[in-house]
Amino acid sequence: MVKLREVKPLSAGVLEELGMAWHTDGDGSAYIANEIVQVTHDEANAYYEAGNTLYEMYVQAAQHVIENDLFFEIGIPFNLVDTIKKSWENDVHWHLYGRFDLAGGIDGTPIKLIEFNADTPTGVFETAILQWALLKHNGMEDAQQFNNLYEALKDNFKRFVMLFEDIEQFDSYYAGWKILFSSIEGNNEEEATTRLLQTIADEAGFATNFAFLDEVQFSPEGIFDRDDTQYEYWFKLFAWEDLATDEPELVMLLDQIIQNQKAIIVNPAYTLLFQSKGMLKILYDLFPDSPYLLETSFAPLKGKKQVQKRMFGREGANTAILDANGAILHSVDGPYAHHKSIYQAYATFPQDSKGDYYQAGLFFAYESCALGFRKGGLVIDNMSKFVGHMLVNA
Repeated sequence: MVKLREVKPLSAGVLEELGMAWHTDGDGSAYIANEIVQVTHDEANAYYEAGNTLYEMYVQAAQHVIENDLFFEIGIPFNLVDTIKKSWENDVHWHLYGRFDLAGGIDGTPIKLIEFNADTPTGVFETAILQWALLKHNGMEDAQQFNNLYEALKDNFKRFVMLFEDIEQFDSYYAGWKILFSSIEGNNEEEATTRLLQTIADEAGFATNFAFLDEVQFSPEGIFDRDDTQYEYWFKLFAWEDLATDEPELVMLLDQIIQNQKAIIVNPAYTLLFQSKGMLKILYDLFPDSPYLLETSFAPLKGKKQVQKRMFGREGANTAILDANGAILHSVDGPYAHHKSIYQAYATFPQDSKGDYYQAGLFFAYESCALGFRKGGLVIDNMSKFVGHMLVNA
């Protein structure tokens, strides 16, 4: 049973002052829950270890995909294969952040990987800013969280230059390094997230600027803003698989830019391997005895309750829960039906006393660094609510 503590919610006005305009869902209900999950220190440590272990497994699985040319099997667009290989082969293409979605971990239930949002994960603003603001708003400034996302991102920006070296030596290296941050115009959540990351990079010591995606200039010689300033790094909050289908000419240019070592793209192209739900099948093939993995296949599982998902589906769209005979128990429509399916053994999410289900979101930035929750129905979809947490003694 998920243990909750009711809290006084942040008003819409306060949320907007903090920079969050997406505080109300389409049905008029509040997106931020007015309770927080109570997590024990042991449970937080278990999440931490799970994320670190899973990331290492993903690295090994990605190498396996590349060495065995399994790109088609996991749904990777053909025009990104070379770009993925180039980004994988050079350590300077650093993975800034991702988010593991996990079942379990509460009240003795085992932690199970649901998927890894490795390229363009949502929830940064909610996790890094609002969880702490919610505690402060309720007079709980001294309460603890498993939530170091802001500082972890700052340190990981420094690793763009330092890589595996001591980031405390960063100050003597960063002079002149520039990062351009971009999102799609008109999406408040993505712009606010991108500008938050820009602020963190500023604090890390980089020179930064922001431009909407259609304002950025690309050539084989590099990436430039509207004033023709060239940037060594470009952060884009735009999914690689969408670039492959919507902007194929840009993909070709980005491949040339990487080949010519004129700029580094964040998150790097290889994070699309991690993003693909097809990797869940590769992981299970390589690590069938891992306590964190659910049996996963490209074909329906025989005699098991399971979940059918699309390789690059998002927010629970085009997801179906099937019984052991393959009959649909619950399904969610969406725009991703053209992607290949994977079938993953069903895992039960922890529930609260009202019957709501909870999915843990574990951010990874060099290591596991922050926890938050989504609550909703059988499928955690775009109407689910964000729920903060606090650490408590067992």
